[in-house]
Amino acid sequence: MKKVILAYSGGLDTSVILRWLIETYNVEVITYTADIGQGAEAGEAKEKALATGASIAIAEDLTEEFVADYVFPMLRANAVYEGAYLLGTSIARPVISKGMVRAAIEHGADAIAHGATGKGNDQVRFELSAYALKPDIQVIAPWREWDLKGRADCVAYAERFGIPTPVTAEKPYSIDANLFHISYEGGVLEDPWSAPPKDMFQMTVDPEDAPDESEIITISYLKGDPVAVNGETLAPAALLSRVNELGGKHGVGRVDLVENRFVGMKSRGVYETPGGTILHASHRAVESLTLDREVAHLRDSLIPKYADMIYNGFWFAPEREALQSFMDNTQQRVSGQVRLKLYKGGVTVLGRRSGLKLYDEQTVTFEADDVYDQADAAGFIKLNALRLRRMAEALIGEGE
Repeated sequence: MKKVILAYSGGLDTSVILRWLIETYNVEVITYTADIGQGAEAGEAKEKALATGASIAIAEDLTEEFVADYVFPMLRANAVYEGAYLLGTSIARPVISKGMVRAAIEHGADAIAHGATGKGNDQVRFELSAYALKPDIQVIAPWREWDLKGRADCVAYAERFGIPTPVTAEKPYSIDANLFHISYEGGVLEDPWSAPPKDMFQMTVDPEDAPDESEIITISYLKGDPVAVNGETLAPAALLSRVNELGGKHGVGRVDLVENRFVGMKSRGVYETPGGTILHASHRAVESLTLDREVAHLRDSLIPKYADMIYNGFWFAPEREALQSFMDNTQQRVSGQVRLKLYKGGVTVLGRRSGLKLYDEQTVTFEADDVYDQADAAGFIKLNALRLRRMAEALIGEGE
């Protein structure tokens, strides 16, 4: 290997890895920082990478691509992992990997490197994506190779080479941010009995400190994608930013869970996903009006499998792409508006409407109608009760 593309965040691990690659492999290191909505961090990482020894530091704005081609398809499928996690870190890895592979091809790099530990999910996500996009790529995963055993060793290594260390006693946990969410892991959070530090959260206010007055908003959908907030049409990244602001102001989207990693262990993660929480709820509400019952139930039965594919790193796998085609096919009728109330951490659907609704007021009314003959229900119930009655008769006979 002569040239390596390093996924670089500017944090402790990747800063140490940058120096370690140069010292260990005597290679040219090109850092790759994907701006997927983490703000000034991307520019700061570029400057730090050059100061730490990178020959080239790439900072690429992938925000619009991230939201339009990764987050929105995932939201169309209502993906939730283990009932709570909206997959904000998981969905960021394939877009970063794709950018790294592009950079490797452009700069003639032999390999890519990442700072994911040998215990985590990200190593799987980065490498599966890279191999799917460029089968002959080589991968360097320092946490699986070097003799540094943990964060304390990394801090010592960084100090040896004069690399600033962002992990401090004031913030003894790991942070990963993008436009869709922020995750917090490690450090003080490794004890699942300990509450997260009150001052840890960055995207949301504490629900207890949120405004005492609720806020009513409207989200508009077209074929499964949100397209407007309060009547204002917005591009995907701008729309997500807007609902992040609205949800964050009202403390929406905090999740604290112990999840099952792909590599086999349980892990405690704390997440903030304010806009994603609003969009998940509003999307479900539009679907409730517009999706056929059996289509909706079939789709819902596949959500856990789809979420597993994203969580485990199989975004570029043929099974995820095939399932995405089905998910997107179900969305052709999912257009309309949803009115929601945001209040102290909660998102409440107040109303939904659609020109493509399957909901029919004349059929469901409690008043007189000429659409539905209630007497028909008797035969329907008897036919569905037939096997239950037969089982009960058989059990009674066996008891005698």
